[in-house]
Amino acid sequence: MSLTTVLLTILGIAIFAVGLLFSIAWHELGHLSTAKLFGIRVPQYMVGFGPTIWSRRKGDTEYGIKAIPAGGYIRMIGMFPPGADGRVEARSTSPWRSMIEDARSAAFEELEPGDETRLFYTRKPWKRVIVMFAGPFMNLVLAVAIFLGVSMTFGFQTQTTEVAGVQKCVISQSEDRDKCAKGDPVSPAKAAGLREGDKIVSFGGQRIDDWETLSERIRDTIGPAVIVVERDGQELTLNAVLKKNSVAQKDSDGQVVPDKFVDAGYLGFAARTEIVPLSFGDSVVRIGDMIENGVDSIIALPSKIPDLVDAAFSDGERADDSPVGVVGAARIGGEVMTLDVPAQNQVAMMLFLLAGFNLSLFLFNMLPLLPLDGGHIAGALWESLRRNVARVFRRPDPGPFDVAKLMPVAYVVAGIFICFTLLVLVADIVNPVKIT
Repeated sequence: MSLTTVLLTILGIAIFAVGLLFSIAWHELGHLSTAKLFGIRVPQYMVGFGPTIWSRRKGDTEYGIKAIPAGGYIRMIGMFPPGADGRVEARSTSPWRSMIEDARSAAFEELEPGDETRLFYTRKPWKRVIVMFAGPFMNLVLAVAIFLGVSMTFGFQTQTTEVAGVQKCVISQSEDRDKCAKGDPVSPAKAAGLREGDKIVSFGGQRIDDWETLSERIRDTIGPAVIVVERDGQELTLNAVLKKNSVAQKDSDGQVVPDKFVDAGYLGFAARTEIVPLSFGDSVVRIGDMIENGVDSIIALPSKIPDLVDAAFSDGERADDSPVGVVGAARIGGEVMTLDVPAQNQVAMMLFLLAGFNLSLFLFNMLPLLPLDGGHIAGALWESLRRNVARVFRRPDPGPFDVAKLMPVAYVVAGIFICFTLLVLVADIVNPVKIT
């Protein structure tokens, strides 16, 4: 590895680290701003974990940066209500009960005179939902803004209707070869006189503007077809006879399904690809697809664990869609800077990487599990439901829902997350996902 490659890799990792820190700070700013809006006292706003390397106090909040850029937090007074006896702290011989009491006690650290009206749990449930949702929402806003900006100005690698090359013969795509063998029939494209550089503007009497439409028309046609191409500024009519061939199967979104093949019409040419900016509407559709894929990925996380273990501790191959942690994403950022592509492509890829990271932060934090933001949101919504039901049936107000009672479950969930994070970390180090 040359010195230039090493320096470019370090630069890519550094750029991703800066983007990561900004994303974390942006997330916590959502919590901080809404908490202060609703009069909740926030003693700390920190980016990172571990030892504090810089901090400054402004008003009643300490703002700082810590040594490990793997997260961040704000500390709000009164996250959990006092116990049933009204006490903030009590002792118990039960380890599970001690977890609850410790969490309750920590929620009231640094309690000062006058804070009785500035406690988190005393705010109405809808305000608490806003405070806890604001953090993930900031990540969603950042992800959407980056994606819209890049997709509408830079665009995506897209197949066009221009011919990049013509196949000489018909070869089943299920076969592992690309050279013609004796007895292979001449491809319909070559027989019809299709040439590199031709732009297909009509197929079977239907005007064609995009590759997806052309691909579907070709697959649906076996037999004669009239093709109109634009060549040297003039339109020419070609007559082709499409053959049935085994071609790659596509899903409902038009994406190729790996190692799956179907019999369909075959013309025999390669489409040229180019970077095409998307319209606002198409960009919104892409964002919707990204969110849907992100949800599917989170649901599929447990099924990825065996392959992760195999990749981390054995000689298993790391799948392209394998979960990637902060270290793995940083390595990808470093790899992007070493690619032999124009600088604008590198910038776009880094921005897309950052957008994907922020979208993952949003989706992950919305899981209704403590200690994630979604767990606190679920607690506030449950409290609102209990109080409204009590009001409708004229029952006594049940009071705040004691989220602290769920802390033993939160510790179990946190333990699972930590173990999974360590597993991904090992896999990212010994068997990383690569883009080249």
